[in-house]
Amino acid sequence: MTRALIIAAVRTLDSLGSQQHCLDLEARIRAQGLDIHELVIEPLSTDWHSPEPEDHFRSGCAPIEALARAHALIGEGVQAVLIRGEDLIKSGYSREERHRLMAVYGTDYPLTQAYTDLAENYLARQNLDAERFRELAQCLFENYSTTYLDRHGGDGNTPELPGAAWFEPVTALFRGVDCANPMVDFSGRLLICSEALVNALKVPQSERIEIRGVGLRRLAGDGRDHIDEIAGYNHLRSAYVECCTMADINFAQRFRAGDALLETYTCFPVVPMAFLQVSGLIDVLDEMPDFLARHSVTITGGMNLARGAWNNPALNGLISMHHRLQQGDEHIGLVHGNGGLGYRQGVALLVKI
Repeated sequence: MTRALIIAAVRTLDSLGSQQHCLDLEARIRAQGLDIHELVIEPLSTDWHSPEPEDHFRSGCAPIEALARAHALIGEGVQAVLIRGEDLIKSGYSREERHRLMAVYGTDYPLTQAYTDLAENYLARQNLDAERFRELAQCLFENYSTTYLDRHGGDGNTPELPGAAWFEPVTALFRGVDCANPMVDFSGRLLICSEALVNALKVPQSERIEIRGVGLRRLAGDGRDHIDEIAGYNHLRSAYVECCTMADINFAQRFRAGDALLETYTCFPVVPMAFLQVSGLIDVLDEMPDFLARHSVTITGGMNLARGAWNNPALNGLISMHHRLQQGDEHIGLVHGNGGLGYRQGVALLVKI
């Protein structure tokens, strides 16, 4: 099967950045008389409970689902696929609109409470108490912060970390800094092409990143009534194993050896905790502090600091991973997506060729 190669990954955040490189490549492809198959990450304004049209994707897992679709399309003979997502969370909605649209489980069951209930179920399975969970959540935040400051401090400016109010509890388990912060205007594009088209376009070898593996799992339901099944995270384990098997890569081994990068989904601490366990990077949660002291589990600083516009954080992660693999010494990058309360899970492995 032909390889599916990402040749452009661009974004604008709060109107900063440029998408021209990708737009130019799209124009060149269309000038050859070829169509570009478009896949759309839906914005917050789309009704969460409405049917998903074909080639439209919704939830925090949506970009990984779209990547799997792109990979399959290239294998079927499509020459070019564009994944695009845009959500003007900061400027496109009033505060009241944002709150209403984000109440996907109803106004009486906010996301923060839903994730608290999920985390409590998960903790019971791990035989850990709430105090230990909060300690581990702080270790995660310190890990994100180190990465974020390293990434954004190179230009001589000191990036701002959240103010004191963000460190106050918002539920029994979470502080503001432990939760996703989607207050950003985001627009991103990912252009995936067949190897034959990439060669015809004479794209430099250094700009080619292969989609080597994608694993997806979706439970039958989401929300309060499905917490017990979600908290077992067997579906996340299955998605991870499927991805690594497809790619023929032992990710945990390559990551520990320093040849791989990771962008975990960090909407609430329970999600990266579960990923670190099911991936085999740690065996028990008590190993987390030592592991986090030695390894970065995001390349962006996570959704908590790098932010992400509703359904687009994993798209932002894929774009960031494309650039890091181009620029760094590592050869492998893994991006995780988590949809809803966790009923959708997706894992993608990108490889420098």
